[in-house]
Amino acid sequence: MVSAAGMRGDPMPMDAESTMPMAAFLVAWVAMMAAMMLPAVLPVVGRYARAATGNAVAAVLFVAGYLAVWSVVGIPAFVVSNRLNPVVHSCPWAGRVAGAVAVLAGLHQLTRFKSICLHHCRRPMFVSGGSGEHVHRRAGALLAGGRYGIYCLGSCWMLMLLLIAFGTMQLGWMLALSVVIWLEKIAPVGDQLRRLTAAMLIVLGIALLVHPTFVTHLIS
Repeated sequence: MVSAAGMRGDPMPMDAESTMPMAAFLVAWVAMMAAMMLPAVLPVVGRYARAATGNAVAAVLFVAGYLAVWSVVGIPAFVVSNRLNPVVHSCPWAGRVAGAVAVLAGLHQLTRFKSICLHHCRRPMFVSGGSGEHVHRRAGALLAGGRYGIYCLGSCWMLMLLLIAFGTMQLGWMLALSVVIWLEKIAPVGDQLRRLTAAMLIVLGIALLVHPTFVTHLIS
């Protein structure tokens, strides 16, 4: 879980987290994803609640469906942090691994897949329960939240992988990525920001491939 050191902005190595049982890791993971992603999701939740004629239960279930997607993603994240990071971050080429992931994350920002997922994150197609039974409306809210979560995952999964590759849950990096994700979704210049972020990540990745020890300055 996020330690006091992490809340101060000090790096929290992922291999320190890997000592947690899976259940505890998933709780910490979902809490972290909620803190990072919900600021960008709340406007959508508000729109969904209005589309559901102010049904608060439907809005809560929408968020639950959204977080369920990120909970499932926490399982491979646990495996990576538990099995791979202790090995990778004990090797001298760890900086180059982080650099390669940064380059891939930058290229992902420019793909049509990213563009489509981001489009659906900005303008989601809600699944409503219509005039059916109340249980059906609840199921519709869960499905709508899950579908929206999948599109958001497709939009920013490489940015999450970047955190794991750097082996840190440093608060500064989490805040920076949260701001990028939020602006990509709501700002009129979101597409320009996406391309700018791509260029910055590619330059960062190339720098780490050439000078892998530079990674220590990014997480210190």
